[in-house]
Amino acid sequence: MTIAVRYYSRSGNTEKIAKAIATEAGVQAEDVSVPLAVKTDLLFLGSALYAGGVDKAVKKFLADNKDNIGTIYNFSTSASPSSTYKAVKKVADKNGIALSETAFDCRGKFLFMHKGHPDEADVAAAVEFAQKVLYNPGGEQSAE
Repeated sequence: MTIAVRYYSRSGNTEKIAKAIATEAGVQAEDVSVPLAVKTDLLFLGSALYAGGVDKAVKKFLADNKDNIGTIYNFSTSASPSSTYKAVKKVADKNGIALSETAFDCRGKFLFMHKGHPDEADVAAAVEFAQKVLYNPGGEQSAE
């Protein structure tokens, strides 16, 4: 099974979570500017909401790589309580890409809000999310 981690991060919040997930998965976390070189069965995709949606770089990555993506597992960091799941689903559906309902969201520091986030507990929760996806306790996906 091929696994990849891609993220878009303006402030470093999502990058921090991406690196934790990638370490657990045994792969390198890379920015969405790096295309998928091979068919990837399981893509951990991270971003945040900007003006109510995902950045155009995320949309471009999905459109450009749609033939190399099996299933997306979404994760996001945000200053608001909103997740990127709905925004990513809209883009994934448009490109014919499967998006798992299994997702991860945590707070991210923005200006004066949520200082210190993502913190150690957020990183630990992201690792647990990766383990759930990779090691199949919910029966949805298996990394063989």
